[in-house]
Amino acid sequence: MLRANDIRGRVGVDLTAGDAYKIGLSFAAMVRDSGGAGVAVGRDGRLSSPALEAALVDGLTAGGVAVHALGVAPTPVVGFAARRFGLDGAVVVTASHNPSDENGFKIELNGARVSGDALAGLVASPGRKASGGARFMRDPIAPYMTALLDLIAELPPMRVVWDAGSGAAGPILQRAMTRLRGAHFGLNVAVDGRFPAHHADPAVDANLAQLSKAVRDVGADLGVAFDGDGDRVGFVDGDGVIVRPDHVLLLLARDVLVDTPGAAIVADVKSSRTLFEGIAAAGGAAVMAPTGYVRLGAAMRANAAPLAGELSGHIFFADGLTGLDDGLYAALRTLRALARAKLTLRDFRASLPPRVASPELRLPLDDARQRRVLDALETFAACDAGARLDRTDGLRLERDTGWLLVRPSLTESALTLRYEGETRAGALALDVELRALLRTGGVEADMPPLTPVSMRL
Repeated sequence: MLRANDIRGRVGVDLTAGDAYKIGLSFAAMVRDSGGAGVAVGRDGRLSSPALEAALVDGLTAGGVAVHALGVAPTPVVGFAARRFGLDGAVVVTASHNPSDENGFKIELNGARVSGDALAGLVASPGRKASGGARFMRDPIAPYMTALLDLIAELPPMRVVWDAGSGAAGPILQRAMTRLRGAHFGLNVAVDGRFPAHHADPAVDANLAQLSKAVRDVGADLGVAFDGDGDRVGFVDGDGVIVRPDHVLLLLARDVLVDTPGAAIVADVKSSRTLFEGIAAAGGAAVMAPTGYVRLGAAMRANAAPLAGELSGHIFFADGLTGLDDGLYAALRTLRALARAKLTLRDFRASLPPRVASPELRLPLDDARQRRVLDALETFAACDAGARLDRTDGLRLERDTGWLLVRPSLTESALTLRYEGETRAGALALDVELRALLRTGGVEADMPPLTPVSMRL
């Protein structure tokens, strides 16, 4: 269950209430050892979350920590509450976009995600009991909405469809919609851990089909979708066409660079060449960073960047409500950027170079076979005088005609694959090359049909 940035597993198979109690007890010791005493705890809408939350809180209080229980709340709102209430840590019971039978924990201490070796040490620690534990109920949504009011007040009337995906963003989204001017339409805003309409992962095209149809049906300007714990966001324009988060990041970068000319803008290695070139054209310094919450945040801080993001829909604003990724805040900043540029999202999409990219593809593979595929790409690139290999995260092979990426996933035993061609023919050639690399790596029998080349920008 131990991942790079969080803990996730199948409930009742990998993850039990006993595990949740142990994690709570261990984290309580970590908090107390750092001089802290209070922790915010929230949960997503999964059916297993209440029981896991109860066991986690039992462990935290047994370890001598004061727990400020927030109930169902998006991950960014839990982080916001920890800061607003002057707490030392935060835990969210969530498996983000994973299947409904899974769950887990995102853990934060002193404003930073507990990850890597620190997270492994937390899991390995037996924890210890201590006196002084307590439990309080807190409502984080009212102060969070108050903090959003200034931003909402700047927005002109718009027609927007909002899809909460039956996830934790639903309750706060319902409140926000009543404050926004124009016409706003909610989809799947009731929290339902069965995810009856579609899975809450806006990075998968199929999960945006309902949103796309609703945008066309009501004649909306755009549509916005959230993942299960509300920290990631996806977009479709007024034609119902998906606009990938890396392209939305370019829109936001142009807006941010008006106020902070010359600033660094950080994007992950899966992002489009259009983004990196566009940042430079707008006068910014484009920084390519490894994928992943912690690594992206580290690159953002190292470059004093006001903005960062990745293809999956995590978008970070240094001047945001938490300084971290927040789906609702990112969505409202996108609406503001469109208004300031006097653009529709459709117009913005149409202005981009006509490159052709695949969606993010994931191929389940064990570590040994992942290594074989990466070795095959190394060998392949060495024989191609026109190829350049970027090793920021996995291997990104760059040519004048396009690029392809092969990198190990941080959250599962899988390779993440993506490619982008300057033309449709170039993208199709990259698709063929990628299949050949996988065969050379000895995984042809395990290779599912790759998603057809997407003509969406």
